[in-house]
Amino acid sequence: MQLHYHKIGEGEPIIILHGLFGSADNWLTVSRMLAESYQVYLPDQRNHGRSPWSEAFTYDAMSADLMEFIETHQIQQPTIIGHSMGGKAAMRFAVRYPDAFRKLVVVDMAPKYYSPHHQQILAGLHSLNLASLQSRQQADDQLAQHIPELGVRQFLLKNLYRNEQQLFAWRINLSVIAREIENVGEALVYTKPVEQPTLFLRGGLSGYVKDEDIKLMRQIFPQSSLETIPDAGHWLQAEKPKEFLKKVTAFIQAEK
Repeated sequence: MQLHYHKIGEGEPIIILHGLFGSADNWLTVSRMLAESYQVYLPDQRNHGRSPWSEAFTYDAMSADLMEFIETHQIQQPTIIGHSMGGKAAMRFAVRYPDAFRKLVVVDMAPKYYSPHHQQILAGLHSLNLASLQSRQQADDQLAQHIPELGVRQFLLKNLYRNEQQLFAWRINLSVIAREIENVGEALVYTKPVEQPTLFLRGGLSGYVKDEDIKLMRQIFPQSSLETIPDAGHWLQAEKPKEFLKKVTAFIQAEK
């Protein structure tokens, strides 16, 4: 699958994979900072952003997309950064193609199973009648009945756009995502450990990565470390960008 992407900067390559309901655009601010020293690739994952839609929505499919992306653009030994669902996709890529990257950064995600927890979001998105929708404000008002957090609604509504007929439409493949939501939380499947240096980065206020997950993380990624950004939640790269960049660049620049 030919993924839509942005490319900015020059230097050692970095590929960033966004999370569920997101897109490459969510990472533009952080990427512009990284692009002062690196060449940053920002693909939209399948069924998201401006990339193609598909009935297949698995981590095997997403990791194969990433391998095709690397081969197509002739990217040599990139550092892979993945957030949330993108972190799971990056980990799956790492166990399938261990020689295709230099370092791995997994942002607020562990290789364990997560039970489905997006039902409220999916219910809110499904509640919008796009055919009768007149404005983004109307969409926000309707979504607020299901999702009270303004920041979450703003994040989700970035997926809303007007198509060629000037009707509102989703950039996410909502029906397939809803159908395959169980797959998004599945545990990482692996056959042998990945020896490349790996950084797990979590938000201090997020509950996604717990201390008891460290054993599994080091079992699969023996050359891994876990660092925490205090006072940050699940979207730590947006909440604490300077702290995030400091930890990521220190990890990339380390000799090991």
